[in-house]
Amino acid sequence: MTTTTATTDDDVLRGLHARLLADAQREGLLDVAYRVVPSPVGDLLIAAGESGVLRVAFAVQDHDAALAELAARVSPRVLEGGRRLDPVLRELDEYFAGTRREFDVPVDLRLLTGFRREVVEALPRVPYGATASYAAVAALTGRPAAVRAVGTACARNPVPLLLPCHRVVRSDGSAGRYAGGEAAKAALLRLEGAAALSPRGGRQA
Repeated sequence: MTTTTATTDDDVLRGLHARLLADAQREGLLDVAYRVVPSPVGDLLIAAGESGVLRVAFAVQDHDAALAELAARVSPRVLEGGRRLDPVLRELDEYFAGTRREFDVPVDLRLLTGFRREVVEALPRVPYGATASYAAVAALTGRPAAVRAVGTACARNPVPLLLPCHRVVRSDGSAGRYAGGEAAKAALLRLEGAAALSPRGGRQA
């Protein structure tokens, strides 16, 4: 196959995909739109439904597995592309450029229930440029003894970055584990110039 033929075939496939996507959106058949985009912490899968962002997944989390979970638990009508993702992609670009400290796009946490959801919803209370221990986050939820459960909830956070589980660290100040990998967590904390918070939410010297 010549280069010209391959390019033509690619153009045809892109055109067919664009038509399929447009038809699905027009007919209300697109439940989950996704894209895989490059970032300073590796390729990110971003997926959104009509109510908000459903998933942000790092490459180390297996994008195919994340899409399979969305298809099984949200809807099998999952397609790549769509204007629905433009706002979150713009805000992520601003965040990585250092010009955004909070995300305004809506998130859809239907993949979480119970205490895990409570923990993830509390994460924005740890502000940009700060960190909090797992124990401090447990206290924020009103369950100070649930430290281990907080760690599990952070690991299962379906929308990292948007809801900042990277700001939750060990009590000794070390970064601890992260779904996107320890290098990604360190990079995000450096980007934000993070300092530790006391359990009551005051910044430590």
